[in-house]
Parts: sequence; C-alpha cells; structure tokens
Amino acid sequence: MTSRPPRGDRSTRSHILDAAERMVQSRGFNGFSYADVAAALAISKPALHYHFPSKAELGLALVRRYEQRFFEALSTVGDRDAPARLEHYASLYAGVLREQRMCLCGMLAAEYRTLSEPMQQSVVHFFERNEAWLSEVLTLGQRERTLVFTGSTHEKARMIISCLEGAMLVARLYGDLDMFQTTAASLLAGLAPAPADETADTAG
Repeated sequence: MTSRPPRGDRSTRSHILDAAERMVQSRGFNGFSYADVAAALAISKPALHYHFPSKAELGLALVRRYEQRFFEALSTVGDRDAPARLEHYASLYAGVLREQRMCLCGMLAAEYRTLSEPMQQSVVHFFERNEAWLSEVLTLGQRERTLVFTGSTHEKARMIISCLEGAMLVARLYGDLDMFQTTAASLLAGLAPAPADETADTAG
C-alpha cells in the first residue's frame, strides 16, 4: 500500500505544479499525462492524485498560480512612465521564451475547447486582467503624452497581447529570441510620439 504524503506537504504540491507547468509550456495541456509528471518527480501516481484528484484541478491550480506570479512581476514596475511599463510587460514574455517555454495561458488558449469550464474561465480571466492592466497604462500614456495611438485603449491592449503572443510562437518556431525582441521593440516604437522636430516639419 502506498503511503499518502502529509496533508501539509506544500513542497510536494509546488514540485508537482512546477513540473506540470514546464510540460504545459512546452507540450501543451493535452500533451502530458499524470504518468509523465509522476515519472519526472519520481513519485507515485496515487501521491499525485492525492494533491490533485483530477487533471482539471491541476490545470486550474496552474492557471491561478501563473496569473498570481505574472501580476506580482508586473507590480515591480513601480511608478515608471507608460513606455517603461510597456517595456517591462514585454520583458516578461521574453523571459519565458528565454527559458524555451511559452506563455502558459497562451498555450492553454490554443486548447481552449478541450479544457474544463473552470479552466476556460480562468484563462479568459487572465487575458481580461492583462487587457485591463494594459488599458490603464495606455490611458496613462495618453495623459502624459508619452504614447500615441488610434482607437480605444481596450482595442490597443488586445492588439499588444495578440502581437506578443504571436511573436512568441514565431520566435519559438525558429528558435530565435532576437526575433521576438525585434518584434516587441517595433511594436512599442509604434506607440511613441513623433520627435518634436519631425512634428514641426509635418506642421510646416
């Protein structure tokens, strides 16, 4: 009979989440099984089921933890101006790609129809929260005149997310982090106001 890990064993739970997160970010949610996680951690499948009775529960825990960590990282931006905040935002994507991984929720979005309803809702919540954060930054940029764009802040926020998620996919295809960084830099440069002398020449 397999002994169950103690209920307060947070270390085992964290290790399970870490291993599963790596697998989702490299293979997708449907690309691994509990057997894969158990083998990677050298634990029994019953021990794995003890912490996460179903794969759907494991997936939900992954999304919630990823969102928490993502926004904790965003919170370190402090009171920098809008362009700097956007650079910081893009750098989080680059950091994930540098580890040869993909955005966890981006990978799950590709498998959206196969996910449990709670997981679907959590993935949508992650992106909606991203849109809200970016919309606030874009509003700040308009107010301080450090960002220029057409359309609503909501539309622009969605465009930024879509471009970065797509840039990750293409960069991963070619194994080229510089490709992602070039795309991200071009995206942000497109939001910068024209230099004063250029504005004056256009006006003249």
